[in-house]
Amino acid sequence: MSNVVVTGFMGTGKTAIGREVARRLGRPFVDMDAEIEARAGKSIPRIFAEDGEAVFREMESALCRELSTRPGLVIATGGGALVNPHNRALMMKSGVVICLTCDADEILRRVSCSDKADRPLLNVPDPRAEIERLLEVRRPAYQAIPWQVDTSKLSIEEAAERVVEIAGVITLPVRYPGGEYEIHIGAGLLSHVGGALRAAGVPEGSRVAIVSNPVVAPLYGSQVETALRKAGLQPFFCSIPAGEQHKTLSTVATLYEQFLAGGLDRSGTVLALGGGVTGDVAGFAAATFMRGVRFVQVPTTLLAMVDASVGGKTGVDLPQGKNLVGAFKQPLLVLIDPAVLTTLPVEEFRSGLAEVIKHGVIGDPDLFAELETVQHHSPLAMSGAQIARSLRVKIAVVEEDPLEQERRAVLNLGHTVAHGLERLSGFTLRHGEAVSVGMVAAARIAAELKRADSALVDRLEAALSAWGLPVRCPALDAGAIWEAMAHDKKRRGRGLRWVLPRAIGQVELAEDVPPQVVRAVLCGMGARREG
Repeated sequence: MSNVVVTGFMGTGKTAIGREVARRLGRPFVDMDAEIEARAGKSIPRIFAEDGEAVFREMESALCRELSTRPGLVIATGGGALVNPHNRALMMKSGVVICLTCDADEILRRVSCSDKADRPLLNVPDPRAEIERLLEVRRPAYQAIPWQVDTSKLSIEEAAERVVEIAGVITLPVRYPGGEYEIHIGAGLLSHVGGALRAAGVPEGSRVAIVSNPVVAPLYGSQVETALRKAGLQPFFCSIPAGEQHKTLSTVATLYEQFLAGGLDRSGTVLALGGGVTGDVAGFAAATFMRGVRFVQVPTTLLAMVDASVGGKTGVDLPQGKNLVGAFKQPLLVLIDPAVLTTLPVEEFRSGLAEVIKHGVIGDPDLFAELETVQHHSPLAMSGAQIARSLRVKIAVVEEDPLEQERRAVLNLGHTVAHGLERLSGFTLRHGEAVSVGMVAAARIAAELKRADSALVDRLEAALSAWGLPVRCPALDAGAIWEAMAHDKKRRGRGLRWVLPRAIGQVELAEDVPPQVVRAVLCGMGARREG
């Protein structure tokens, strides 16, 4: 169990709030300052006076090293403990770190005259000026912590409630050649997007282009803008039309114009707020504008959360096929707030669920088994833990093959048929719906080739059907579907590359699938026979 670490400047309420958080979570509470005093056998002012601040800071560092190895704690640090970057890294690795903030006047009010004698750093003629000086000195260290709670106007109970909410954040690192970024998953994280960007290295005062569409922007744009401004950033909105049919080079060109009008330069950041289309288009624009600017993903659909927002692939469509123009652009950060799924239409939720089920088939049999039992889940709910499990499958694959040379192809389970169906439907068929049909086709092909048991087909179809996903092919000509698949950018030479499931949790790549088998399977699933 990860730790919950509460830090921040003196007077922000670390001890009282930390103790209340520990009570609510039923965990042991450790106050680092009190622990140091107990071990030293004297008060912190005496340690400062008799041994010096350097000795005290070394005691803090030693305690940070020790506590970072003890899971399941709620820890309140001293105000300067995590100014040390090594201490901060240790604590952030051990769990979720939340920085409490407060304005200088409120800090001064809270630190009464009797308390000042116990605070050696405020034993000066002008305590308020010293508070402001120390806050400025420590500001970079505090801003390196993504999660911030301003306690200026909150009661202990209210602040503890917000800390408990943040304590549930799941952070998944994603490594790629030359770097690493983090995926943060947790309810309510939209209001913390500014702090997350600052902690990831976006400088104060820089421009942030929020790329969204007319559907999503009215729902969440104001919340994101407020969070960015609160963190000292300068956001402005850029709008693109909603829908796969607008995932084009002309849409990217309109973004370039909006970036220039908004004053975006090489020091700026592009933030995608929306679904997979928004992320793909904004990411490609970020990769190519001024030869590349920072890119942040804030997905608002389940499909984008578990698929499009991870792995660095961006791109747009051409009339001949999907994603034929694109670039690898690794995000600086991905922030996922499952609470936004409550406004997602049920059809879009199901579309994303197809990708979650796909990840279960590829590499997590237990996740697949969970999703087979529909009655245990709300039709519009997906927990952060389930999203994280789905993402772990994809992360493991993209870390092994970051540039899509070999292993990463397994993520295309169901996509060979799906891309053909999407193209023939004029992209009126949702991506997840097409993938659902494509997965069934891949399983049936595997069974026809004796590479999988027919029971696998039954189990997969039952799971997809239970969630309202299609398992039959649209009434399209099988030959036309085959021709549409021939334009897939994942083809190898003159043949198609297939991902075939052998069992739940095990897939293989195949390039020796006879065309007649594919056509027969498609016809058996409802496609019209040629001629």
